[in-house]
Amino acid sequence: MKAFIFRSLLVAVSFVLLVQLWIFASLAWWRYKPVETTMFMRIDYWSEPSKPIQHEWRDYDEISEYMKKAIVAAEDGKFMQHHGFDWDGIQAALERNNDTGKVVAGGSTISQQLAKNLFLYNKRSFIRKGQEAVATWMMERMWSKERILEVYLNSVEFGDNIYGVEAATQHYFGKSSRSLSREQAVFLAAILPNPKYYQDHQNDRKLQNRERMIRKYMRYSDIP
Repeated sequence: MKAFIFRSLLVAVSFVLLVQLWIFASLAWWRYKPVETTMFMRIDYWSEPSKPIQHEWRDYDEISEYMKKAIVAAEDGKFMQHHGFDWDGIQAALERNNDTGKVVAGGSTISQQLAKNLFLYNKRSFIRKGQEAVATWMMERMWSKERILEVYLNSVEFGDNIYGVEAATQHYFGKSSRSLSREQAVFLAAILPNPKYYQDHQNDRKLQNRERMIRKYMRYSDIP
């Protein structure tokens, strides 16, 4: 029995170490190479192989400044100040969840969201959050803030099988992400909490409230 427990623990530890090695190697490779696929994209494809993933990489300088500012305003106002984790935001989210008795806020930064999108899955669990924290810690030390925001903009989900700002801009507006207007950038940033829903419910009141919030604060967004 003891031998079985020891072997099980050894297998579990070995698996965790292999995952960390895979994450480290991927981050090292993607430090300068375009990220063409993510775990979220793979899961979408495996769920429905007949439906193609819409994705097209764009370098940081090829993306509208409005989009960068809108994303930071919407998702992570302290992006340039923290090192992967917004502890004040996490505390506020915990208090809000405690008040409502359910999970209504996560407090995740852009870096944490990107780590999840690249390597993990969407289901909440302590194991996933632990892996997310390790991946975020490594990412913040291996990549610049510009690289983190660049990859985030190119990999975040904007609708059903729509990944990255270029594919989103082509889908919603029939143009390049370089030429996004302020209002178009606000819309794309606003749909991120639930893009598959807002894709078909663009007059939703919550979406309109988010758009107003982003318009108000994006002028203050500090971006790389």
